[in-house]
Amino acid sequence: MIQAVYIFNNQGKPRLIADYRNLDVQKSQEFLKETYNLIKIRKDNQCNFIEGSKLLGGANTKIIYRHYATLYFVFVVDSSESELGILDLIQVLVESLDKCFENVCELDIVFKCDQVHYILDEIISGGMVLETKYNEVVYAFNEQSKIK
Repeated sequence: MIQAVYIFNNQGKPRLIADYRNLDVQKSQEFLKETYNLIKIRKDNQCNFIEGSKLLGGANTKIIYRHYATLYFVFVVDSSESELGILDLIQVLVESLDKCFENVCELDIVFKCDQVHYILDEIISGGMVLETKYNEVVYAFNEQSKIK
């Protein structure tokens, strides 16, 4: 199960937080800081998978991330999820954002956060994967945009 999805910039400022666990705000912020601290010290040539620290749930939790330009796309998952499957899901999310916002950038994520959450909700709901085809996500986004 997907426990959380974070997007943060190189300085660690969160740009999107989707936490599927029932945590209070303070605990969620601690998780975000710990996740960023684990990722920022890694070099570009290192693996994109991190076994969770004690704060994040121990060996049962994995952090899977990709670094695009100035943003980190991070998924916190339990041990039942496939690392490569989650990397593909990150790619689906990034491609969907790129198609919906025409060359997405950090400012799009900041100023259109409701639309970004909608796109993420088309892909993931309650920690479960709903859609893996970015064309379907973009189609749903465009149809929703017509209604407004």
